Amino acid sequence: MIKLGIIMDPIQSIQIKKDTSFAIMLEAQKRNYILYYMEVKDIYYSKSEVYGNTKIISVQKNPKKWYQFSHKNTINLKSLDVILMRKDPPFDLQFVYITYILEYLHKSKVLIINNPKSLRDYNEKMSVLSFQDAPKTLISCNKKSICLFQEEVGDIILKPLNNMGGSSVFYVKKNDFNTSVIIDTLTNYQNSFCMIQKYIPEIIYGDRRIIIINGIPVPYCLVRIPGYGEIRGNLAAGAIFKVELLRKRDYEITYNISSFLKKSGLIFVGIDIIGNYLTEINITSPTGVQEIESVYPVSITGILLDNIEKILNKKM
Repeated sequence: MIKLGIIMDPIQSIQIKKDTSFAIMLEAQKRNYILYYMEVKDIYYSKSEVYGNTKIISVQKNPKKWYQFSHKNTINLKSLDVILMRKDPPFDLQFVYITYILEYLHKSKVLIINNPKSLRDYNEKMSVLSFQDAPKTLISCNKKSICLFQEEVGDIILKPLNNMGGSSVFYVKKNDFNTSVIIDTLTNYQNSFCMIQKYIPEIIYGDRRIIIINGIPVPYCLVRIPGYGEIRGNLAAGAIFKVELLRKRDYEITYNISSFLKKSGLIFVGIDIIGNYLTEINITSPTGVQEIESVYPVSITGILLDNIEKILNKKM
């Protein structure tokens, strides 16, 4: 019987209709896994070991009562078979610290998804810059540099490096009178780095979320189409969605990054594609699973757990 630990944000605050962590727990429960629930604050390092104040959790599709705890125990986390690190951004110092702690555990036989060192090393936005499929990009906090970049490429998108869900993403047209104040706001008056990318007009057709499991893409993607008056393809920002088969270009981009993902221990990943460009590699807590599964008869959570079981069998 597989012992699965899951580290996530407080489960009482999730939306079970779309939460990917909840969907994974449901599938794991069907397979008779023992589920150990933890939040970041429950984990600690002591005397060369990593411990967790855990609760056994059971889940159900009941919008009024979707979880139940039992058997609260402090355990040595190396007694688990697999740990899913599903803490949402922002990527702050607490997130960095927990990756250091989990890295001590990663040296044991416990499978951690995703690899804590890679979670720390590969920023979800900046990691695309290692690949030729990324749009023209600038990482800077310098106003002059940003303005020169805009002069070169035209309309731009500005966004912080550590947020999610479309938070604080700005579309700035060339010669926009608000450019200066937007740059001041995002860079904290030239003290904080942000990402600046050439605007991709194809965003009106949607931001394509593709789920990749152990280097192989799920053949269906979630297309998030911005709402009226919006340029953000995020469901949290009011986008609508449809589900489509992957295009040839989607497979090309996936192939280009597949070996990097596998080598880095990034087993469960969600990439974002706008038009023909790779815009983000989501490795902390990729979402979109339930939306895809609601349209096509595919079990993405089943594919994930099948892969986990194969990896665990090889470790034995």
